[in-house]
Amino acid sequence: MNFLRGVMGGQQSSGVQPSGAETIQKLCDRVASSTLLDDRRDAVRALKSLSKKYRLEVGTQAMDHLLNVLQTDRADSEIIGYALDTLYNILSNDAEEAVGHSRTWSLLPRDTAESEEENPQAQTDDLGVQFTEMFIKQQENVTILLSILEEFDFHVRWPGVKLLTCLLKQQGPQVQQIILVSPMGVSRLMDLLDDSREVIRNDGLLLLQQLTKSNAAIQKIVAFENAFERLLDIITEEGNSDGGIVVEDCLLLLQNLLKYNNSNQNFFKEGSYIQRMKPWFEVGDDNSGWSAQKVTNLHLMLQLVRVLVSPGNPPGATSSCQKFMYQCGLLQQLCIILMATGVPADILTETINTVSEVIRGSQVNQDYFASVNAPSNPPRPAIVVLLMSMVNERQPFVLRCAVLYCFQCFLYKNQKGQGEIVATLLPSTIDATSLSAGQLLCGGLFSTDSLSNWCAAVALAHALLENSTQKEQLLRVQLATSIGNPPVSLLQQCTNILAQGSKVQTRVGLLMLLCTWLTNCPIAVTHFLHNASNVPFLTAQISENLGEEEQLVQGLCALLLGICIYYNDNSLESNTKEKLKQLIEKRIGKEIFTEKLGFITKHEFYSKAAQKPQPSFSSPDHMMFDHEFTKLVKELEAVIIKAIYKSSEEDKKEEEVKKSLEQHDNIISHYKNVIREQDLQLEELKQTVSTLQAKNEQFQTTVSQQVAQIQQHKDQYNLLKVQLGKDNQHHNSHNSNAQINGFQSEEVSRLKEEIEELKKQHDLLQGELSEKNTLIENLSCNQAAGQTEQTTGVSEQVTELQKEMETLRSQLHVQSTEINRLQAERMELLQKVEASATVTASGDSASAASKNNDYEEKIAGLLRELSSLKDEVNLLSVEKSTLKRELDSAHSTTAILQDEKLKLGQEVSESKKEQDDLLILLADQDQKILSLKNKLKELGEQVDDEDDLESGDAGDEDDLDEEDSRDDDM
Repeated sequence: MNFLRGVMGGQQSSGVQPSGAETIQKLCDRVASSTLLDDRRDAVRALKSLSKKYRLEVGTQAMDHLLNVLQTDRADSEIIGYALDTLYNILSNDAEEAVGHSRTWSLLPRDTAESEEENPQAQTDDLGVQFTEMFIKQQENVTILLSILEEFDFHVRWPGVKLLTCLLKQQGPQVQQIILVSPMGVSRLMDLLDDSREVIRNDGLLLLQQLTKSNAAIQKIVAFENAFERLLDIITEEGNSDGGIVVEDCLLLLQNLLKYNNSNQNFFKEGSYIQRMKPWFEVGDDNSGWSAQKVTNLHLMLQLVRVLVSPGNPPGATSSCQKFMYQCGLLQQLCIILMATGVPADILTETINTVSEVIRGSQVNQDYFASVNAPSNPPRPAIVVLLMSMVNERQPFVLRCAVLYCFQCFLYKNQKGQGEIVATLLPSTIDATSLSAGQLLCGGLFSTDSLSNWCAAVALAHALLENSTQKEQLLRVQLATSIGNPPVSLLQQCTNILAQGSKVQTRVGLLMLLCTWLTNCPIAVTHFLHNASNVPFLTAQISENLGEEEQLVQGLCALLLGICIYYNDNSLESNTKEKLKQLIEKRIGKEIFTEKLGFITKHEFYSKAAQKPQPSFSSPDHMMFDHEFTKLVKELEAVIIKAIYKSSEEDKKEEEVKKSLEQHDNIISHYKNVIREQDLQLEELKQTVSTLQAKNEQFQTTVSQQVAQIQQHKDQYNLLKVQLGKDNQHHNSHNSNAQINGFQSEEVSRLKEEIEELKKQHDLLQGELSEKNTLIENLSCNQAAGQTEQTTGVSEQVTELQKEMETLRSQLHVQSTEINRLQAERMELLQKVEASATVTASGDSASAASKNNDYEEKIAGLLRELSSLKDEVNLLSVEKSTLKRELDSAHSTTAILQDEKLKLGQEVSESKKEQDDLLILLADQDQKILSLKNKLKELGEQVDDEDDLESGDAGDEDDLDEEDSRDDDM
């Protein structure tokens, strides 16, 4: 401030006090004209000190000079920090940093001065927006600011973060677009989360919150810059729900990234980040542990879970997130908080809403929620405990609405749960010793509290939605009104309460229940019309001219009467469709009826309820419509009006069309059953064909084995035949075949046994062939009965199987002929053996004995040779397999050897060149040696013979030649 004091002191000495604008002008001139960096730095520091008090003057006169400093003096971090702080003071609308004098605003237009003097905050906001527009008019200014954020100096980076955050607050969409088109703009800002200085990191979170608001493109870029991982790490480091305001900032940023952004939600789910949310909800029953910040953090965490499973998301994305939440235990953890004690009311309410949307439409999650019990003695189901809070008028209104939403979500597309709730009302399942959901609903339906009446009626209506079975079951419910009086049905009791003229909210709830109950249920319509007082009551309510509060009731009565007409099966002669329409025309009038029916959709409460499934009402008096009922009204209004104006002939035609459609549906269902049965038969045929194919393969292998055995027997037989012929030639006149006959008889007996075994196998194969023939005939019969294209494929497979069986049969026939031939040859062999035995019986015994021994030795030698040949064959087969493997490995290594050969060829060529050079050198050396020897001889010295030297040289040349030949071979 020395420069500022010098300027002000110089003016004070002359007795004239300079104004702030004059001082700022001089400082701006100093910044623009000074050549010394220290002077410019002092001038910028002085502008920073004046920027809070004289915001307008500094902004209008110094902004361009400060932007120029950001460009020209980037090397000096101190002056850059002062410039950024000054710009932040100019642009910021914070009350404590935008203190100005009333005369400052006199520079604004006169027509706005008076109104802005009355509202200083509006003046401040308008000034900040104007300066921001001036700043971003040149996009290069934002780009320069983004590049400055790469500086690590704290005095530069921190004010840069605050200034960019201020710009996003003032002109968010424009600044977002500039950052989006800037190269690496978002990535530079994401680096702030990795800054080790918590101040910069925390302000970086605030900056990213402003950056990601309502901009899906930036949200996607931030998500793919690993934002989820970094934010979850920060939340974990800060202590999850027990953390401070930094956790709150992280959660707000996560909401910006995930809300209404299906791409980021899918990325969050696939990145396995849902299971990392489970530790957030690990809270105990300690009442003293619920600080205000913890309540805020947990509230935001629950909202973040709801963002992932919101009914407004695509159904597939919501269901997958619900599945992950159940698998990772997040739903279980939420149910623990739901049943815990000491939980603040707002956290409990939000937890109920969160559990509601986690289980909505998910059968697995709904089944789990039905099994949750409260930690009471005795344990009670969580549904019962929640319904107790819903029908208790002393509970907070928002909590009762949350419980109703939870019950609706539990029954949404859950026919199993609907059946369980209705079953608690049936006489056969009522347990007098325990409190059930049905008893609580009936108690709330007929209590004196109108809000309990409405909630119970809506909850019971959700147990009947799109479930005709439960609508019929609910007709069995009987209620004991008082001691000594007979019980009445639930349907009759609801109409009795309507006739008593209770509160509007109660009657609206009961009418919604009756409309839901009677829709698409002709039996319930018949029960309702069976009471003679119901139709006159409805017509009286519709025809009367009542106030605005009753118009909603009149519209619902018209809707209920229209349902009785549209879903009437004409089983009651006194209340057929035609008679009811005539009654409307005479007593009410079709135009008036249509007008009263239109009161429903025109009501403001109808529009609010149709927006989203969760009941959200500002006060209990505004609870009139349910979201699902609004969709029902939208479906029924048009068809009821059409049915009212339709003539009897058109009704008859419509009935005929309905009957024809029913017949058509019956025919279609019949053909569906036929097709289903044919599919089952086709699957059975396919299995049978596969089994037969497997057996066929087994038979083929068996036949191949038998053919090999037959060939082996033939070879043995031929060998014996040759041996026998040789023996007959050499021993016709001697009795030398006594032991030969024994040996041959053993061979013959062995052949007999083998032939018998072959016969048995043949018989077995014949039996199996007959079985397969019968199966083939059955398959062909089934094939003739089928009508689909798939059976055609089966017939082709059966035909192929028949061909294979014919082939097998022919092979077996060949085998049987071969067996017969072997038997014939065996008989001939036996005859020859017997003949040879008789001829040789009269021979000489000594010579016979000797020849017999010779013959035995020959046979033993032949057998040994046969066994050795078999061993050699086995060895050759083994060697063949090993050689085959070696050949394969050799083929694989051939390519490698070829590459090596090329390399070696190159090396050989190089070595040849070197050898040629060496030979030349050796030749020169030999010449020198010879000349030296001659000189020594002339001098009279003794020298070795030339032959020795030549022989040595020749040896060296031979060695070189051998090396050359080896290189050539390689």
